[in-house]
Amino acid sequence: MSAFQAHPTAVIDPGAEIGSDTRVWHFAHICARARVGERCSFGQNTMVADDVIIGNNVKVQNNVAIYTGTIIEDDVFLGPSCVLTNVTNPRSQVVRRALYEKTVIRRGASVGANATIVCGITLGRYAFIAAGAVVTRDVPDYGLIAGIPGRLTGYMSRHGHLLKFDSSGRARCPESHFVYEQTSSGVRCLDLHEDDPLPAELAIGSKSYDDFKS
Repeated sequence: MSAFQAHPTAVIDPGAEIGSDTRVWHFAHICARARVGERCSFGQNTMVADDVIIGNNVKVQNNVAIYTGTIIEDDVFLGPSCVLTNVTNPRSQVVRRALYEKTVIRRGASVGANATIVCGITLGRYAFIAAGAVVTRDVPDYGLIAGIPGRLTGYMSRHGHLLKFDSSGRARCPESHFVYEQTSSGVRCLDLHEDDPLPAELAIGSKSYDDFKS
């Protein structure tokens, strides 16, 4: 295993793959066949199960369990106590270990505190799941999901601001000033490809969310 940091109370099973500069905090558990990328952070009381695949720069807040069948791409944020699942119809009496369902969380997506992601779906790139939402179906790139059951209520920019599209189907992020376009095929950023990293000057926030509301 490469140079990562783990708190003395953390449990790292032999065979787990963990990338450099990743931090594993109090009482976390990384199982034997888990594959974790670089520069990740796992908060207190988190768990990564066997065969989970996690990319780079993923931030997992306290009390999150990531179960077998989950694939998490780069730059994903999982908020405190959010819930992931891997069987749609669990029964204690019926063993379905060979039937775990795949959940994919694509690059840059954010899942809010206490949200629930029902298994077998894909959260698109830079999707934004509001706190407490229950997500039961695929989410498009940049989609904002809120409520129980979760519904698509709008689109969020890569910097996490609500996009307000004009009559031409374009919107500008108030923080980055990137322009986004909405078409019948979805939302995309016109100024930076979804797979490209943010420029250094845009990678550190200097104003709160409320500062941009006005």
